[in-house]
Amino acid sequence: MNKFINKKPFFIAEISGNHNGKLSVAKKLIYFAKKYGADAVKLQTYTPDMMTLKSTNFKIKSGLWKNKNLWNLYNKAHTPLEWHKELYRYAKEIKIKIFSTPFSVEAVKFLETLNTKIYKISSFEMNDTSLLKEVALTKKPIILSTGLANFKEIKESIKILKKYGSKNITLLYCVSEYPSKKNDFNLNNITSLKEKFKCEVGLSDHSIGSDIACMSIIKGANIIEKHICLKNVKAVDSKFSLNQYDIKNFVRQINLAFNLINNKKLEKKKSKNNKFRRSIYAIKNIKKGEKFTKNNIKTFRPDIGLSAKYYLDLLNKKSPIDIKINCVLKQNILNR
Repeated sequence: MNKFINKKPFFIAEISGNHNGKLSVAKKLIYFAKKYGADAVKLQTYTPDMMTLKSTNFKIKSGLWKNKNLWNLYNKAHTPLEWHKELYRYAKEIKIKIFSTPFSVEAVKFLETLNTKIYKISSFEMNDTSLLKEVALTKKPIILSTGLANFKEIKESIKILKKYGSKNITLLYCVSEYPSKKNDFNLNNITSLKEKFKCEVGLSDHSIGSDIACMSIIKGANIIEKHICLKNVKAVDSKFSLNQYDIKNFVRQINLAFNLINNKKLEKKKSKNNKFRRSIYAIKNIKKGEKFTKNNIKTFRPDIGLSAKYYLDLLNKKSPIDIKINCVLKQNILNR
């Protein structure tokens, strides 16, 4: 992932099913992602038949999509394959990176015809060894979401990916609840994933707002994935998505969090304000050979002479020169 990541957090705007079945909306989301500062947009590549059997008639029992028929939900939310070429073309035209999450071997083969540059594997598919193998065989960078996995399962998935040729793997810490509550997270897992797997780690964020993303950056995340939607448009994932006008502020917030721990201007600011420290001043006329004491020297602002840190060292030493009252002691007085 290194060649795709900027020095600041790499923000991936996830479109998912928030296009509401309209190609024009999908393109608008790509446009707003670019306009307001996202580094990449991501699609999800599947058809409902790649996800589940229609005949099972499985219904979701809880959560955001409670009572929804699984096949029908995917049918509503999927990004039609025939849109992909146009969306890739449009993203290239406006100069924003685009890639996708494939949910089947067939989806990987399809994305290869578009020469996708990165692959994302979702939390729910990370144990699908057939999919892992197919993605690894492309030899392209892989982002692996870990929402449902323990360390053992993550290790097994990485082992498969490496076995079939993957050399560039990024992990995303993720809580697979939609939306995720703040108390669902343990951001120490970001540090643990970095230490255990020696790779880049980011966050797939399904919470509302920017708080979790900002704190994850402070913990070491360098990639943030977040869903986006159009304002005032209800879509499958809109409840936990940024609307187009939130994107700009979200990017500003995560960049601010990054700057708080990577501020290269800090030393310059320190040196500029050093004059507000203290120097040692004569509070009486001091003759050459007279000892410095607490009765004839004292520290005051500004720091334009001998630093106050030498005050204790100077006591009881003899002055090498005459010094007039209220004059600052010079830097070289200790060397005379």
